[in-house]
Amino acid sequence: MSSGQQLFFEGDALYRDMLDGIAGASERVWMESYIFSADSTGQRFAEALMRAAGRGLDVRLHVDAAGMLFETPREFLAELKRAGVKVRVFHRWSWRDPWRYNRRNHCKLLLLDERQVYLGGFNIHDASSMERMGEKRWRDTHVRLNSAEMARQAAQVFLVFWTRRVPRALRHGKPLDLFNSDTLVTNRIPRHRHALRTLFYQGLYRAKEHVRIATPYFAPDRRTRHNLMRAAERGVDVTLLLPAVSDNRLVQMAARFIYDRLLHAGIRIFEYQPRKMHAKTIAVDGVWASIGSANLDYRSLFHNYEINYTTIKPEVCEELERQFAEDLEQSEEITLDSLRHYGWWERLGGRLGWRLRWWL
Repeated sequence: MSSGQQLFFEGDALYRDMLDGIAGASERVWMESYIFSADSTGQRFAEALMRAAGRGLDVRLHVDAAGMLFETPREFLAELKRAGVKVRVFHRWSWRDPWRYNRRNHCKLLLLDERQVYLGGFNIHDASSMERMGEKRWRDTHVRLNSAEMARQAAQVFLVFWTRRVPRALRHGKPLDLFNSDTLVTNRIPRHRHALRTLFYQGLYRAKEHVRIATPYFAPDRRTRHNLMRAAERGVDVTLLLPAVSDNRLVQMAARFIYDRLLHAGIRIFEYQPRKMHAKTIAVDGVWASIGSANLDYRSLFHNYEINYTTIKPEVCEELERQFAEDLEQSEEITLDSLRHYGWWERLGGRLGWRLRWWL
């Protein structure tokens, strides 16, 4: 892969690269993470951020209130603040506005100076480290972008929540062009509130040969479901990679509740067996791809704030499809016959989960 971007499928390799990047930064380190745990991985990043602040850099950390629950003690963040790191917590619980707690900043973003951006599905925690968790580590995908243009876009996105206002360039920018250039797609900007749904819609609509989608949480809205099925019905090879091992059984059962109608439409479904699959990617015809924090569920499409990188670079598309094929080799294909083996509790949980999908 070219020096402009680098894909990561293992947490240890990603974390080493990010820590090296933070150590080499000369101006600013801006970071968002849905989960920033106080475990050993989080401690390594906290120390790196504090050292960067000690060198006089502009170091900012934005964590989500729901994501830090049970993961990030207040004293952990207080220590960062004392060392000069500017820390903010997104949407703390408030009795005056309890519903805002449901609108979470699910992004995983690291911006170094005006040259380098990291984003994808990896949180900052031991769960994604083979050194800490061994074979039980999460399977995820992240990307590093060495691009002044991507860094500029990332900085604008970061500042929306940090300053609580939308930069002029984003308020009056050009409409999203997802299939003719590389860009960052976020739904935290009011005029782009439906950008992630548009991303999936356009990817499915433009597909001619195949669509490869990996997502750990699958509960798509009606329009997205119909677009998935229509693509398959017109002859596109639509393949979904979903988890066999999940940290949210109700969401998993909700996904399985609609397997039969997807299979009848010609969609192929695989469940990844070895460990928790947390990657969120889509690849279309080998010519377009997206990597980011957005799942194909109601929470990402309607509630959470997300960020994805979309690209037309052949080398990125090829590597994502190669990894997808490798993951399929460790997966079990779901068929109409295999659905008959689900117990009554699975069907009951699926019906309940599907009814609650808006809130899951």
